[in-house]
Amino acid sequence: MKLWQYALIVFLGGCSYGILSTFVKLAYAAGFSVSAVTGGQYLFGAVLGWLVVLFTKKTKLTGIQITKLLLSGIPFGLTGVFYYQALQTLDASLAIIFLFQFVWIGALFEWVFHKKKPTTGKLLSIGLLLIGSVLAANVVFQKEMTLSLAGCIWGLLAAFSFTTFIFLSSKVERATPPILKSALLTTGGVIVVFCAFPPTFLFDLDVLIGVAPYGLALGIFGVVLPPLLFTIGMPHVGSGLGTILTASELPVVIIMSSVVLGEVIALPQWIGVIIILIGIASSNLRFKKSSNKSAAAVQESASG
Repeated sequence: MKLWQYALIVFLGGCSYGILSTFVKLAYAAGFSVSAVTGGQYLFGAVLGWLVVLFTKKTKLTGIQITKLLLSGIPFGLTGVFYYQALQTLDASLAIIFLFQFVWIGALFEWVFHKKKPTTGKLLSIGLLLIGSVLAANVVFQKEMTLSLAGCIWGLLAAFSFTTFIFLSSKVERATPPILKSALLTTGGVIVVFCAFPPTFLFDLDVLIGVAPYGLALGIFGVVLPPLLFTIGMPHVGSGLGTILTASELPVVIIMSSVVLGEVIALPQWIGVIIILIGIASSNLRFKKSSNKSAAAVQESASG
């Protein structure tokens, strides 16, 4: 596969996350609790992931490899837990802004762990994404907003854990088949979520049957697809560009809210969506150019 195809895969992983909020709102409107919705999402996602593993080529892993992947899935589960805590004391628009800080935290990770200082172009892309996120979330034009120190901390922790998950998915056990790796990462996330939200809904048949359709949709788009797509694409694009590409989440949230839920989206929000997409596209174009130059340099060196 070509590099732009791996970038597209990561981009689609971010889009998958953007679909979640629509189904979460529908589930809440149907009367299901946060515990049932969140637990159902991770449970059904893990079950679906392992069902897919059954139909793939069997791969033996050592106990150490399995443990590494399960531990690497912990930030995956923590992101959901931290984000839920942020929503307890912050407006949803503010909470997603704090979560969105992963776009610069990813560049910071790359700088600290790989000594790759962010270029001026990457910083410009990050700036565009942050400006676009503020507009898309409609923060500027809201008159009354709930802000608390605890909520801000939870939101930043969610951003940090999400970045950590992206970073680990690109580094840990890269030789493991993506489907199996994704299933193990997901299992690690499920353990964390069930510790935070005990799955009491499993013992209420009516609730379990009722939440199942939402859990399946959330499991596919929030638990199965993102880890799988990130596992395939992240090792090739890196965590720095990867976090920028996953910013596709917010535009999809806005579009789904408008098309499916019928919410009225203000003009500044659409402008924010466009700015985010421009930031993603510009970063991807620079990545493609730098990759082409590197490939040309390697080829010239080999021929020489």
